[in-house]
Amino acid sequence: MGKSLVTATTTVDPSEIAKFEAMAAEWWDPEGKFKPLHMMNPVRLDYLTAQIAAEFDRDLSQKSPFTGLRLLDIGCGGGLLCEPMARLGATVVGVDAGGSNIPVAQAHASQSGLEIDYRHTTAEAMADAGEQFDVVLSMEVIEHVTDPLGFLSACQRLLKPGGLHLCSTINRNAKSFAAAIVGAEFIMRWLPKGTHDWAKFITPDELYGLLRQAGLHPVDRKGFQFNPVSWKWSLSDRDLSVNYVTAAVKPA
Repeated sequence: MGKSLVTATTTVDPSEIAKFEAMAAEWWDPEGKFKPLHMMNPVRLDYLTAQIAAEFDRDLSQKSPFTGLRLLDIGCGGGLLCEPMARLGATVVGVDAGGSNIPVAQAHASQSGLEIDYRHTTAEAMADAGEQFDVVLSMEVIEHVTDPLGFLSACQRLLKPGGLHLCSTINRNAKSFAAAIVGAEFIMRWLPKGTHDWAKFITPDELYGLLRQAGLHPVDRKGFQFNPVSWKWSLSDRDLSVNYVTAAVKPA
């Protein structure tokens, strides 16, 4: 069973958590409310695994290349990233502030024959408990917290010296409003209306600044680009106008 830990100091926004708890049962339905994440997941995984392999000098062609690495996925949801990371050999802890997500993730991991430590808790509680990891993932989380700098500071504390932080979010501009809110929520109806708050979106330069303030050193950023013709996502060096991801390290 997943562990539960509550802390008085948290950047969790209860109203944001409620949105995702309402969709918990659909995490593993590729045609459900999390369809956008299922569509993006192969590209996300390619980026994440390449960054981890480069930082820790691992060969992705080998079996279980991430053996020996301890990885934390903050806002793990149903485990869409935890499971492939576990298959690559990492020791994985998945945490989510939405309690109803954890049984879904646990059940799917059990069905998949994977050992993943899922917990109903927060980044701040984990950091306060002194937990540390080689890799911390915070994918599509920072745009839902009350204090982005406080959240990233918790991520920094959760990393071992020399550890790697990977963070994805949504840019704040007219194009992202059209794509992430009007397109995804109103036109395509991939997500329930109100899932995202455009005012909470963060530009890449703002995120780099916040990472530095939190004591992390940004080393890379890329865009996730959706092609409505091919209906596929791809990685872009130049187009960070909507979805994007950053990599940062904790100084050794």
